Amino acid sequence: MDNPVLCDPSLYPTNEVLASHLKRAKASFDALFAYNHEKYPEFEERWRYYNDGKSWLMNVSRKKKTLFWLSIRDGSFRTTFYLNAKAAPCVGSLSIPKPLKAEFKKTAEKAFRGLTIVVKAKKDLATYKEILHLKMATM
Repeated sequence: MDNPVLCDPSLYPTNEVLASHLKRAKASFDALFAYNHEKYPEFEERWRYYNDGKSWLMNVSRKKKTLFWLSIRDGSFRTTFYLNAKAAPCVGSLSIPKPLKAEFKKTAEKAFRGLTIVVKAKKDLATYKEILHLKMATM
């Protein structure tokens, strides 16, 4: 099952803890943050334990506005972007997987609509980058 793995509130997600859960996906995790730090040094990253979901989540923001949420799974991680009405019409023209576009389309009635990218390998980062650019352009 694809449940969060960082469920112990006393175990902060250090690099070693992350590596033990991410396994091969750790290289993709490191590449994502290397990209962010190079292109967007103003991004702020904060890990926090959330009692409602019983797991650690990372919030990545810019100028106090949330860009995305990140959660760790066994062998992968997820980035979830919540897009506003201004961004929604642009999703169809992105070069992202069709199933992701279809999932987004199902949420048409919501004010803030989420797109979640599951990252297991570096090839998945192209989707992350496209959605990040859309999010930043429509904030």
